[in-house]
Amino acid sequence: MDRLSEITFLLPDAPESRSFLDELRSLFAEVTYADFTGDASTADGVGDRLTLTPPRPADARPVTIFELASVRAPEIVLDTGHSIGGWGGTDLHETRALPARIEMAELTRRIAGHVKRVDHTGVNVPACATSPEQWSDLTTALASASTMYRYPTGEDWPFVLPSTSDELIDDIRDFVIGREPRFELVYDQWLTQTQWQFALWTDLTRADLEQMFPEPEGMTFPELEEIFRVVPVLSPWPCLDIRFDLCYRIENGPSDWETGEWLVTEGGRIR
Repeated sequence: MDRLSEITFLLPDAPESRSFLDELRSLFAEVTYADFTGDASTADGVGDRLTLTPPRPADARPVTIFELASVRAPEIVLDTGHSIGGWGGTDLHETRALPARIEMAELTRRIAGHVKRVDHTGVNVPACATSPEQWSDLTTALASASTMYRYPTGEDWPFVLPSTSDELIDDIRDFVIGREPRFELVYDQWLTQTQWQFALWTDLTRADLEQMFPEPEGMTFPELEEIFRVVPVLSPWPCLDIRFDLCYRIENGPSDWETGEWLVTEGGRIR
């Protein structure tokens, strides 16, 4: 059985990409399983990468990588042979996106030191540019190479949870903190261009984050306002939107979301 081992966010070789990678490096400075590797053989930084390796269980995959590469536009490459590029609407009057108010550097300045873990990364694929058949082909291929689970409340938001090779064959039965970052795919009926999303565990309360990112810089989603605050950032790439979901500090944990139990037992595996 093929196994999804790496999810790589490729960034074009350009100054804005190096700046974005540097900001991620600063943002994840307190994340113990984040590792930055520079390529000394290239003075321009091509090959620099930031790797997030699931700390538990041992040898869980996939790892998540951010890397500078010789690509024309940002894309997500899966080592199963699939890729997810950016797609942006050509008619600005029809473009629908979350309004971004702040730069990535400003987000980092405000919360650097408060990010402790990365819950998940993800991509919202616009349904207007992706047929149901293409979406089905992508999710079917990933489900065959990973432990992928339905979102329990019915939305088309499947999650890949890092797992061992034995769990890939059988299933996840051990619910622990550290099975992260996960990877979320969203078949988005609202957005008209691709969006990357990053959900981060912070040591801040809801009140803290509301004060740090008041409206219109920050916002909440219906029924999720007790879990995280959404902060869209200005993207340097016209075909791509970027948002950060800043999760509030959990006082009495771990929760069944943190351990993955809710997704596994209530959502059920996609095979």
